Amino acid sequence: MMLINFFYVSQAGSSQPSGGSLFSALIPFILVFVIFYVLIILPSRKRQKRHQQMVENLQPGDKVLTTGGLYGTVMGVQKDKIELKIAANVKVDVAKSAVAAVLTTREEKKS
Repeated sequence: MMLINFFYVSQAGSSQPSGGSLFSALIPFILVFVIFYVLIILPSRKRQKRHQQMVENLQPGDKVLTTGGLYGTVMGVQKDKIELKIAANVKVDVAKSAVAAVLTTREEKKS
């Protein structure tokens, strides 16, 4: 019985509305969005820009690694694909976006 009276008294005293505004209620959501943007989206954009620049700078003679695990030498570059030489007399066409890394460039081989 005492417990019921306690809850009744505590509810009766809180008849006034809370003093928080809509803005103060949105602050946690805004902070979560900002943290998400800084930690997830910005690094992803930087990584995409670096990959796009790497793919645009591909030239014949560059040694590359594809996302499928193929190591090869670029023999030709077209608009959206490259021709890779992966072994003697074995050439394959690969999408430019499938290039994971450029291992050596033609300029590095010259020096």
